[in-house]
Amino acid sequence: MENKGLTKVDLIFESIDVRKVMTKAFEMTSDEIIKEILDSGLKGRGGAGFPTGLKWKYTAAEKEPEKYIVCNADEGEPGTFKDREILDRAASKVYAGMAMAGKAMGSKKGFIYLRGEYRFLLPQLFVELHKFHKMIHEIGYDFNIEYRMGSGAYICGEESALFESIEGFRGEPRNKPPYPTVSGLFSKPTSINNVETLVTAVMIIDKGAKEYVKLGTKDSRGSKVFSISGDTPIPGIFELELGMTVQEFVNEFGDGDTKAVQVGGASGFCVPRKRFADTIIGFEGVPTGGSMKLFNSSRSMYNVLHNYLDFFAEESCGQCTPCRVGCQQLLKGVEKVKKGEAKSTYLTELVKLADTMKVASKCGLGQSVGNAFRSIVENFREEIIY
Repeated sequence: MENKGLTKVDLIFESIDVRKVMTKAFEMTSDEIIKEILDSGLKGRGGAGFPTGLKWKYTAAEKEPEKYIVCNADEGEPGTFKDREILDRAASKVYAGMAMAGKAMGSKKGFIYLRGEYRFLLPQLFVELHKFHKMIHEIGYDFNIEYRMGSGAYICGEESALFESIEGFRGEPRNKPPYPTVSGLFSKPTSINNVETLVTAVMIIDKGAKEYVKLGTKDSRGSKVFSISGDTPIPGIFELELGMTVQEFVNEFGDGDTKAVQVGGASGFCVPRKRFADTIIGFEGVPTGGSMKLFNSSRSMYNVLHNYLDFFAEESCGQCTPCRVGCQQLLKGVEKVKKGEAKSTYLTELVKLADTMKVASKCGLGQSVGNAFRSIVENFREEIIY
């Protein structure tokens, strides 16, 4: 496995001349912008990791004259708070990324879907947006951005449920295909990108793909902004080069007694101490949207798992049976085992249920429940049984 070690980076929050970068981008052709993003190897920073350049390329290829670029700022994953910081400190870069994507795809309209709990950011975000609109219109590009607010539904972080919410409907995932690049918001070709992805795209155009690929690994190019919390003496926001091992991460941010790291929030993977050294933080190991929670020996992993399952049972939209019923049964199941009302072997059956949910659920919520469930049950079984 390729390993780059732990390196702190200052890319996302680096001060740049946004007007200069936008002028450069608008002088490029659509194909040139897309090629630069493709050459950079940038993958979605929301956690799914789909190549950003391909998403823009597929949307640009659609003949429909009306297209949209959507910024997913519905940061609802437990333990993730990096997009809030980016919006607070680098909003103009977010807007620039959307306009750049619009130029690449042939879109003149963008929407930012902002988490309802981040409403307090709006006054300053509107000030920055007014400045940005004025700037790009002076440059000679017609592109406008509007905000739409979420209402606290975790499911609306899923792209198609987000579209439903913007359109005024209940936030529920759509069937795929068609995919958003063909039929997304208002049934028009749409590229939906995470806040951090859009800012990273701006930095790539500013510095060039050749410079950007020097960061990270072959499968995980670039750097990533991490939200670090839990049993750590230095919680907060840190931008790190991708490709480090969990052990290197723990050496920097642990408290000397770290027994597990939850990579990717509730929908991510729990890495035990015995796997720290051989687990890479990146797409070739454990990918993450940004959340990194550290747990030391004082923490009950049963309580951690119960908290996650309680969260999923609450946030499941209920549209599909595997997720709706599965989340409830997993929660009830571990409670029975803990109370001694079911044998410890019942955990094996629950793991099978989680695996079934992964292939049968309609969207990423139900599909990802098994990540934390399986990794905690397999590595901390004794804390659930006793």
